[in-house]
Amino acid sequence: MNDRTPPELLDPMHHSLLRSEHHDHLSNAHLDALEEETIFILREVAAAFERPTLLFSGGKDSLVMLKCAEKAFGADRIPYPLLMIDTGHNFKEVTDFRDSRAKELGADLIVRSVEDSMARGTVRLAHPGESRNVHQSVTLLEAIEEFRFDALIGGARRDEEKARAKERIFSHRDSFGQWQPKAQRPELWTLFNTRIQPGEHFRVFPISNWTELDVWQYIDREKIALPSLYYTHKRDVVERKGLLVPVTELTPLKAGETMESRDVRFRTVGDITCTCPVESTAATAADIVIETLAADVSERGATRMDDKTSEASMEKRKKDGYF
Repeated sequence: MNDRTPPELLDPMHHSLLRSEHHDHLSNAHLDALEEETIFILREVAAAFERPTLLFSGGKDSLVMLKCAEKAFGADRIPYPLLMIDTGHNFKEVTDFRDSRAKELGADLIVRSVEDSMARGTVRLAHPGESRNVHQSVTLLEAIEEFRFDALIGGARRDEEKARAKERIFSHRDSFGQWQPKAQRPELWTLFNTRIQPGEHFRVFPISNWTELDVWQYIDREKIALPSLYYTHKRDVVERKGLLVPVTELTPLKAGETMESRDVRFRTVGDITCTCPVESTAATAADIVIETLAADVSERGATRMDDKTSEASMEKRKKDGYF
């Protein structure tokens, strides 16, 4: 430094602002690259398949994909329908948001219910209180057969769970809808083998390379609206096996348990019987970005009761046709 050094360079606050601007630039460049890859994949699906569909639950990952689809094709021009497999035990905040978002986009929303599969006898519960989550595979395969879908676009990410980390972006399914992890096709650069035989289909995961942090940074940047339960709210919960279980008609208190009202939010949403919130006061996407930076447990590991047992391992479920 000398007498000719501009005054602003002597100001520590100026250096802090420069570092912040540099970080924002790098963050946006990273998100731009992920968005570009996702848009490319969504367009590739539209070009390569005759009857694709986008799995849309109303959750944060599917809403990020939907935002990218809007950018890929334009508003009111998404070239494939949205498909939701409903267990009948989903949070009302999520299904209401799902319906309003689909209507807002003018998209064709197809909903198929596990309860319909139960009525047909293709799904049978071991007992009335059993989670229906794992049985979505049956209803999904029935929907694939009904509409002859040849590609299903899903919002799974590789950072969620070990089995999902094994997935290709274009994941082949045989004529039984099953996944064979040792028989996947190579994916070099952006070259995808999309050839299928009659009765086969692909599961396509455009946000495979995103992390939970990337998703929340993108939601914050793009101002994507989400169901309210993703943000802090008061909820009656009970501690059970290291998780905060919401107290509902489907998940009542057990003998000897004590219910508490806590500030919580959901990191992921699914069937009420197996989805748990985490303690949090994060009221905005920016708040959640900060929380996610400090998280040391994956979102499924911290919030899903059905992933806690070996019998319900994700790899086994995926081999049987799960998302």
